[in-house]
Amino acid sequence: MVPCWNHGNITRSKAEELLSRTGKDGSFLVRASESISRAYALCVLYRNCVYTYRILPNEDDKFTVQASEGVPMRFFTKLDQLIEFYKKENMGLVTHLQYPVPLEEEEAGDEPEEETEGVLSPPELPPRNIPLFAGPCETKDVPLSSENVRATEVSKPSLSETLFQRLQSMDTSGLPEEHLKAIQDYLSTQLALDSDFVKTGSSSLPHLKKLTTLLCKELYGEVLRTLPSLESLQRLFDQQLSPGLRPRPQVPGEANPVNMVAKLSQLTSLLSSIEDKVKALLHEGAESPHRRSLIPPVTFEVKSESLGIPQKLQLKVDVESGKLIMKKGKDGSEDKFYPHNKILQLIKSQKFLNKLVILVETEKEKTLRKEYVFADSKKREGFCQLLQQMKNKHSEQPEPDMITIFIGTWNMGNAPPPKKITSWFLSKGQGKTRDDSADYIPHDIYVIGTQEDPLGEKEWLEILKHSLQEITSMTFKTIAIHTLWNIRIVVLAKPEHENRISHICTDNVKTGIANTLGNKGAVGVSFMFNGTSLGFVNSHLTSGSEKKLRRNQNYMSILRFLALGDKKLSPFNITHRFTHLFWLGDLNYRVELPTWEAETIVQKIKQQQYADLLSHDQLLMERKEQKVFLHFEEEEITFAPTYRFERLTRDKYAYTKQKATGMKYNLPSWCDRVLWKSYPLVHVVCQSYGSTSDIMTSDHSPVFATFEAGVTSQFVSKNGPGTVDSQGQIEFLRCFATLKTKSQTKFYLEFHSSCLESFVKSQEGENEEGSEGELVVKFGETLPKLKPIISDPEYLLDQHILISIKSSDSDESYGEGCIALRLEATETQLPIYTPLTHHGEMTGHFRGEIKLQTSQGKMREKLYDFVKTERDESSGPKSLKSLTSHDPMKQWEPANRSCDVGKNPAEPSPPEDAQLTKPEMFENPLYGSVSSFPKPLPRKEQESPKMLRKEALPCPDPGIVSPSILLPKAQEAEGNKGTGKPTPTPFLSPTPRLRSFTCSSSAEGRPAGGDKSQGKAKAPASLHAQVPAKRPIKPSRSELSPQAPPPPPLAQRPPLPVKSPAVLHLQHSKGRDYRENAELPHHGKHRPEDAPLSRAAMQ
Repeated sequence: MVPCWNHGNITRSKAEELLSRTGKDGSFLVRASESISRAYALCVLYRNCVYTYRILPNEDDKFTVQASEGVPMRFFTKLDQLIEFYKKENMGLVTHLQYPVPLEEEEAGDEPEEETEGVLSPPELPPRNIPLFAGPCETKDVPLSSENVRATEVSKPSLSETLFQRLQSMDTSGLPEEHLKAIQDYLSTQLALDSDFVKTGSSSLPHLKKLTTLLCKELYGEVLRTLPSLESLQRLFDQQLSPGLRPRPQVPGEANPVNMVAKLSQLTSLLSSIEDKVKALLHEGAESPHRRSLIPPVTFEVKSESLGIPQKLQLKVDVESGKLIMKKGKDGSEDKFYPHNKILQLIKSQKFLNKLVILVETEKEKTLRKEYVFADSKKREGFCQLLQQMKNKHSEQPEPDMITIFIGTWNMGNAPPPKKITSWFLSKGQGKTRDDSADYIPHDIYVIGTQEDPLGEKEWLEILKHSLQEITSMTFKTIAIHTLWNIRIVVLAKPEHENRISHICTDNVKTGIANTLGNKGAVGVSFMFNGTSLGFVNSHLTSGSEKKLRRNQNYMSILRFLALGDKKLSPFNITHRFTHLFWLGDLNYRVELPTWEAETIVQKIKQQQYADLLSHDQLLMERKEQKVFLHFEEEEITFAPTYRFERLTRDKYAYTKQKATGMKYNLPSWCDRVLWKSYPLVHVVCQSYGSTSDIMTSDHSPVFATFEAGVTSQFVSKNGPGTVDSQGQIEFLRCFATLKTKSQTKFYLEFHSSCLESFVKSQEGENEEGSEGELVVKFGETLPKLKPIISDPEYLLDQHILISIKSSDSDESYGEGCIALRLEATETQLPIYTPLTHHGEMTGHFRGEIKLQTSQGKMREKLYDFVKTERDESSGPKSLKSLTSHDPMKQWEPANRSCDVGKNPAEPSPPEDAQLTKPEMFENPLYGSVSSFPKPLPRKEQESPKMLRKEALPCPDPGIVSPSILLPKAQEAEGNKGTGKPTPTPFLSPTPRLRSFTCSSSAEGRPAGGDKSQGKAKAPASLHAQVPAKRPIKPSRSELSPQAPPPPPLAQRPPLPVKSPAVLHLQHSKGRDYRENAELPHHGKHRPEDAPLSRAAMQ
């Protein structure tokens, strides 16, 4: 039986919380160490501080408390004996052990799913994982038994002798004499020297490296001579002319093993690629001089204004030939065309969602600005995606800057899928969907997660590949497939990316009953795409509306124990190990409403009034309280709940089930979700998020999400291999950490990054008491200067530094954070900030200054810089407001990431910046099909695209409880200080997001303006909650100057006319409702008139 004081794998912060609750000196507990496997941590409370002692096992599995030098060590065979000994006074601890802190009672385990009662064992024939591209993470060492070890020690001669015997038994007649002599010399003398290196903990084998360099000297020269010829032959047979297959500059270098392996890998890849291309060419025939068109030309009808007269035009995008063709009519001749290299930039209008500006270069090297209006915003986005695909296809860069990723999650309900599931991969159905014009653009990577999957791995893989081939005419490569019982993840990629993907790793975590059954849990895959790390987690969490806390525990367990990514980043969990981390699955969070409101919920779904229901969504509420998915993001939800449908139809929710214990309710809920978390200032945009409507074999609907993600290449220093790059330097100044802890210990910092040769450890900081019981650790000027391996700004400004603050007594991490090196200036000191988290919990903050020194040069423009969003004239940096997060720490969050180096996210904004407003979703064709072309409007009416509505929407009933979620009181109070007026209630669900498909920014907050009219009755609070803010755009660097004058006081701003278009725009955006006007409850009735709003309220 486990003693009550042994808490197992609880977190350090949880241990401190339990001890603080007791409030008694001498209270203690034991937990597993977070820094050393098989070790424990003894935590003792004394004078309201927690002291931690490390309990270490020795070779004989006896335990001892780690002590200072000179203190005699006592060993115990069992933990119980150790605890009993230290209950005596004056045994070396800060105080003797007196009051054991008992274990908390855990919530009961999972009940079986409604449709799978009794299926609590793994499948009869559990599917085997296909060993694909087995990376270092997939190989697990099997420890030898003690008997085998002893037998080996007795009978085995020395390693050198054994290897000499092997060499003598081999046929070496074909070896050159000098090679054979070199191998014998290594075995006789140099092997022992390399052995000494290994024993000291070094991973380097310098003498073996010399031997292999000598053996490969002639081969390396031959490979260098052969590669250019093979690349030319490959390009000769290449039909698609992929940008990744263009010739690469050959940098001669020494014949060391690393270079040798890289060149041989490139050689084998080219030989395989040439064979495939010749086969394809012979199969298709050579009668056509043109290469096969993967993406057919797509034509868009647009309107252009010339001398004040609107004209209809046609824009034809030919991705394969790299041309944008303009025609005046369907049958008209080509007016003119612009090649891909003459199309400089696309600029989206923020105010008009279907308007686009194209910057082109003329023959006289002048820049022309052409404005076009598309049929709707979905058409505009499809056009932009095709143009980006064209630029990417004909790019002169050998490696991509950006890839697109499809994420799909589906609880299959233990039923086989229908014959056709292509709508899932085309992002067709409800919600934010793709335009038809983008159907022919294949994604670079497809990640498919399933739960309750009844198929075998091979069968499911064939279905997926066949479906993708049907819509893309491509055979995708299997990167990884991993299964835990009926939870599965599959990763497929374009064939051209096969050699860009490396370090593939898979793992799983069980969270079923007693955390031992795999009916619930998670599977994960991680890999490197060139220089960018990607992680994907598919999870199936505990079911049941009342099991919210258990789901939170599932999430924490997966976060801690899912072993993916670089194992050198041991202080960091998966939320910090990847440039981009995507979390998908049946998370099982429900709509938390009484069961008697089931029919009301169904009616609201039919009327598409999702906002009211999302305000009761458990996942959004738990995220707001920072209990789960801390610093993750999710695109706004604009599709119907995906569970629980009656099978074979999507028209009826089966929310009741008769059981022996009574009626079981499963209210319609958004169980199936996709979230993501990326490093700060990294480009990532969610392009679609929705669910299918035609796949009905399960009681869940499949969910899709597509992303545009920035990636970096494997950078090769311009100085060539073997040269030392000493120009770069990263300097941290005046840094301090604020920690939420009661521990009394010294702390130091560890800096980890792929741009550093190895991690760097700092000296201990100085502790000071902070406010509200926090501990402030100051590091001053003592932090080490970091030397990056490459100082070229094109490389260095894309890198990130991971920071871990650790205790000196136990080497356990108390918080981890991430700092982006994409700074607005180098050679100058700039402020930095990152929140510190540990095991998914907020533990503090890290602030200071950074000075970055790089070599000469500048960053080139990336592909995702090709599309920008135009800032509205009426908005500026002083009036911008974050629409991307409800988290107070989102200034650091990837919501800031954008394509330009804007504001450094160092200074955190006040908490009131985290307020949210309800998103604009009316008449936005991204969320529905708008086939008719908008009629030209008078200039006055064109100020707001929302004026296209035929009739105003209903005013919400003031008697209905507002779905808004209130801020914490402290935050609300701060928000009221700035204006002296009540702050409008923020709206959390769904999270508003920018419509820019390349840039999303979080900017300075603004004061909330009150109602200027004193004589009129104010609108109900629920109306204020639903007033949408204007969509912000990331300001230019010049606009973020700290010397910018403050905004004029509200009193000096005259109110706008009551019936101005801007006010009408706000009045019409009350809630999302897609019914015909005749169906609305207010149809034909009088609508109350809203009070006028001040100009400040609309900015």
